[in-house]
Amino acid sequence: MEKKPTQSSTELGNIRIADEVVAIIAGLAATEVEGVAGMSGGLAGGIAEMLGRKNLSKGVKVEVGEKETAVDLYMIVDFGVRIPDVARKIQDSVKQAIESMTGLAVIETNVHVQGVNFHPASEAKEEETRVK
Repeated sequence: MEKKPTQSSTELGNIRIADEVVAIIAGLAATEVEGVAGMSGGLAGGIAEMLGRKNLSKGVKVEVGEKETAVDLYMIVDFGVRIPDVARKIQDSVKQAIESMTGLAVIETNVHVQGVNFHPASEAKEEETRVK
């Protein structure tokens, strides 16, 4: 069953916000938090698969109602960070971004840490740009 976009009416007409838009906002807000290595596409063979920044809605599950939304984020964090602190920052960032951009109330933001990135950020960027 396909979900319909969130819809509200004004004196000028209807406003529709697709679930995918809410998911992209959440993904972007989460990946901007310091200590987040990336989004997780799930566990593939017991190993968390890290997704690049092009897949901002991947690793995000949203349930959107008329006035509220609930968000589940599947993350990979950098080695050495304090996970509860990073998770709390993700929750705050995602909630603020969705509420300010869409007007929807975020009733739940669940952070699922599925892996740890052991590569320093500079090493990971160098690895991406290397020609093979």
